[in-house]
Amino acid sequence: MTQQGTITALDGMVAVEDVHRSFGSGPRAVHALRGVTFTARRGELTVLKGRSGSGKTTLLNLVGGLDTPTSGRILVDGTDLAALAEPERLALRRDRIGFVFQSFGLLPVLTAAENVGVPMRLRRMPARQREDRVRTLLALVGLADHAEQRPGELSGGQQQRVAIARALANEPDLLIADEPTGQLDSETGRAVMELLRAVVRSEGVSALVATHDPTLMELADHIIDLTDGHTTP
Repeated sequence: MTQQGTITALDGMVAVEDVHRSFGSGPRAVHALRGVTFTARRGELTVLKGRSGSGKTTLLNLVGGLDTPTSGRILVDGTDLAALAEPERLALRRDRIGFVFQSFGLLPVLTAAENVGVPMRLRRMPARQREDRVRTLLALVGLADHAEQRPGELSGGQQQRVAIARALANEPDLLIADEPTGQLDSETGRAVMELLRAVVRSEGVSALVATHDPTLMELADHIIDLTDGHTTP
């Protein structure tokens, strides 16, 4: 289900063309990605499928502007990431991309509501508008009654729901999730993936999610299969 050939800004929310990423040089170089090409469509949940070490995290870091490819091209909503200076990359990550990590990444001293509000504080959103947005997002992920609890008082699934709400804080165009169910049991993990799919529908956001859990593939709109740094048909 990979897409080959030349890409254009109209093809999708994320378009990746012949991307390579190597670490080191010479005979000891590690080739994490080897000519990856695919398109993640707008308004869909796209899953990157592959075992640990297949290159999923490396690819997500490239798409999210956290790293740069050795060669190849990446477009996010028509923007060529290679054309951006670092301040522009920072603005892209802050304003247009939301990140969800396997480890949740919540600040333990803050409540659920305060964690969700952090990205909006960084954008200096007015307090009343920020508080309204936080309430809306916690309700969206089913945690309206847990706003004042800290991460240590929440289950793993609830913490990941807070992380998803935080990722949506600035109304991103693209949601990137790296193994978001990796620390959860299978039932809770499926519930989190179903939430992500529902968020894609309700918020109109595109999602690119890395996972190696085969039980979650049926929830995807589109699957990209990565094996040893290659996309496979």
